[in-house]
Amino acid sequence: MRIRFLIVFLALLTAFSLAQDGSDQRVSDKNASDRAAARNREAEVSSSLDTRIDISAPKDDAKNHPASKSAVGDLDVSDSPDTSGVQEFHPWNPMKALKDIEVGDFYFRRKNYRAARERYKDALYYKDNDAVASFRLAECQEKLGDKTDATKYYEQYLKILPEGPFAKDAHAALHRLGKAQ
Repeated sequence: MRIRFLIVFLALLTAFSLAQDGSDQRVSDKNASDRAAARNREAEVSSSLDTRIDISAPKDDAKNHPASKSAVGDLDVSDSPDTSGVQEFHPWNPMKALKDIEVGDFYFRRKNYRAARERYKDALYYKDNDAVASFRLAECQEKLGDKTDATKYYEQYLKILPEGPFAKDAHAALHRLGKAQ
């Protein structure tokens, strides 16, 4: 008798437990779908509408700074039909330039001068007038047979660092390239 009672009790307990799990899962599915719908609604609306910043000049700016109009007059492109006063800035990232030089050196040691040239150009894009990148780019251009660009970048190096560590090499290369032309 006790065994029958125990079996019936365990069966009822199992049925009750399964019924609870099913209802919890339906509730969690409903909550998950509600959260997903809320995220979708949020994604449709831009948060930048709430944080607009007024960047117009102060009311008395022309009176307080009378010469400012002529100083920035050439930068004003707001009357141009295809722009709205937004200026594009050249990126300046010396750490990225340093990494590009490092990777360019790797390619240069492996005699992959085309890949090295592109990395040195990228370095000059992120850091104008970098002496090392200019010199190494000149070396790549010389190795690839582009003597005019090689001359240009050797001269650029000498303009940046006239007494730099590669100045003698740059002068020698310019002399060598001068004879070749």
